[in-house]
This record gives sequence, C-alpha cells and structure tokens, in this order.
Amino acid sequence: MEFIKTKTLLSKVKYGNDWFGVDYNMNLYRGCCHGCIYCDSRSSCYHIEDFDVPKGKENALAILEKELSGKKEKGVVGLGSMSDTYNPFEKQYELTRGALKLLNENGFGVSLETKSDLILRDTDLLKAISEKNNAIIKITITTPHDDLSGVIEPHVCVSSKRFQAIKELTDNGIFAGILMTPVLPFITDREEDIKKLVKLAHESGARFIYTWMSVTLRDNQRDYYYEKLDKHFKGLKEKYIRYYGERYNCAVPNRNRLYRIFTEECSRYGILHDMKDIISAYKKETEKSKQLSLF
Repeated sequence: MEFIKTKTLLSKVKYGNDWFGVDYNMNLYRGCCHGCIYCDSRSSCYHIEDFDVPKGKENALAILEKELSGKKEKGVVGLGSMSDTYNPFEKQYELTRGALKLLNENGFGVSLETKSDLILRDTDLLKAISEKNNAIIKITITTPHDDLSGVIEPHVCVSSKRFQAIKELTDNGIFAGILMTPVLPFITDREEDIKKLVKLAHESGARFIYTWMSVTLRDNQRDYYYEKLDKHFKGLKEKYIRYYGERYNCAVPNRNRLYRIFTEECSRYGILHDMKDIISAYKKETEKSKQLSLF
C-alpha cells in the first residue's frame, strides 16, 4: 500500500450534535476499495484521486499520539466518515487498531462507522473505551438481502455478516447500531425490505438505526453511480434522470410515508432512530457506568 504524507490527523468539528456527537474527526486512510456504487466520497469536491486504491497516512500513529497528548479538551473522535477505516489493508497495517489504543490510553471516546466485520478484531479495545468513555459503533446496512448488498457494495462483507457483527458488539456491551444510509430509490426503498431490515436489527441487538431516506448524487459520483445502474439495473438510469434531473439530494418516492413506517417499526422494537436520542443514549450510558464504578 502507498503511504501519503500528512501534517495533521485530528480536526475539531462544529457539526457534532448533528452527527452522533463527535468532537473531532480523523481519517487514517484516503480512498476506499469496497466499491460501493453510491459512495459520496467519490465526489470531486473531496479531491481524492484513484479513489478505489486506499492509501495510508504516513507516520499516522506518531502524529496522532502527539496530537492527542496535546489536547486539553477530551472528546469523541470520529473515524471512517470519508474512507472506511477497516479496508483490507488494515489487517496488515493495523492503523485503526493502533489509533484505538491511543484513544483509549489518552481518555478519548470514539464514534466509528464501517461496513466491514473486520471491526470484530478490535472488540477488546472498543469494549475498553466503552467502559470508561463514550463509544458508538455504526455499521452501514442498506439492504437486508445478501445478494443485493453484493451488487451495490461488492467488495465488503454481505449484510448478514454485518448484522452478526452488531450482535457480537452489543453482546460485549458496546453501543452499536445501523446506518441505513443511503436508501437507493427504486432499489432499496421497498416497504417490506425496510420492515425486514428493522426486524433483523432488533434480532441482532442493534440499539439504533439512522436514516434520511435518500441518496446524494453530484458530479463524478453521479457518473459512477449511473454507470453501475446501466450494468446492474437496466433502464433505471433513465428513470433517475427523469425523476431527479441534476438534484443533489434524491429522496425516495413516498419518503414521508416510508419514513413513518420506518419509525413505527423502530418504536415497535424499541430501537432509537432520532439523532438527539441516539446521542443522549450512548453518552448517558457512559455516565451511568462511571457513577456505578464510584461505588
């Protein structure tokens, strides 16, 4: 794997309460090889060349250790927002595992999102962070069907393995749930599939599901997506063009009705779905554990 130079890893964010309560963000890799047909990170505004070839950040752990030790304000560090931090190269280079060790040693929390069950390798560290700080794990699952996930997310484990990963994480006391994002119009937006996904989430012990019932499309990301639609879903590209034109945020048809059904199913199974409630729950649980430890 190629490594690229970087001067800094941690960046303070202002959108924390809008996105799982993160205080800092970082990406240990640049680019991703999971091949998801809808990935927003392909957009030209992010300036990632050869997106399908992940590159590591040179001296990432040394830089991170220095930055963490110099922060007066502790907080939750977001991982995996731009490039999945559990790409196949992580097995060898262990940048993510090393980063989790540093977060744990320096008293920081973590908000991590991935599609890979490789995350289970680091259950010990995630559990350690959870026991003394704020930790939330978000596994992206866009469809309950393995065959469909194999088409739209071809180079990462299928949905059933992700559900199993959630179960193993929650069985270890880690606050974990699902990012049901994006929802692809005319592909993953069937009412029965949404209900099935929520049911499987419940059976897997997922604490939350978050979705906005849409997909974003812009510039070269849209081109890549339409290329894959032509390959796997004949005639659907033309339907998108007629329905959405050049729109950036492409909400599913009947979005309000489907979102209502989604929230009703979540309530039925006791699964959180509102961002404020999710943030409150995973941070509140940490405070409870700290109070219990005092006694």
